[in-house]
Amino acid sequence: MKKNFTIIEIKKILEDYQPQVIPPQNGLRPASVFIPFYPDPDGLSLIFTKRPDHLESHSGQISFPGGSREPQDENDLATALRETHEEIGVDPSDIEVWGGLKSGPTRGSCYWVTPFIGIIPFPYDFKISTYEVERLIIVPLAHLLDPENFSEDMYSWNNHTYQTQLYTYGSDVIWGLTARILYSFLTLLHTGREL
Repeated sequence: MKKNFTIIEIKKILEDYQPQVIPPQNGLRPASVFIPFYPDPDGLSLIFTKRPDHLESHSGQISFPGGSREPQDENDLATALRETHEEIGVDPSDIEVWGGLKSGPTRGSCYWVTPFIGIIPFPYDFKISTYEVERLIIVPLAHLLDPENFSEDMYSWNNHTYQTQLYTYGSDVIWGLTARILYSFLTLLHTGREL
């Protein structure tokens, strides 16, 4: 398995990939997330957010910037860019969008989520919405590609136990929908197709 990818390689893979368009399932609310690459001097990285414990939905979890589609959003990409601006203060004009992944459901909160991928320039003066984001977590791509930092196991959260993919970074654990999206994206990088 490849241990790392360059920006050029990732862009080429996404350029050649056409995600399957799947309309939202009945009763699920459209939402989008943005998978932000960040060319940190320590290595090409991905940015995650740690959600505060007070939030109603996915409180305390690690996620990509994102949220539900609003009436003013022109399309799913507009949702992802708006939410990224609201949550971590990145101007949409500063983002280079590379592509997207297929949509899919959350398992507990009734959303139909469409992921998009791109890059934020380094350095960036992030302006975090402290209501929605406790802190940023910047994880090197090479760390996420290392099998030592990945497992598939049961994970307990809020008195429930889930079968999930797990990525660890220090004391942080990426699981649930974010881990599924990440796993699907890393599979695409390795194989040219999503799961």
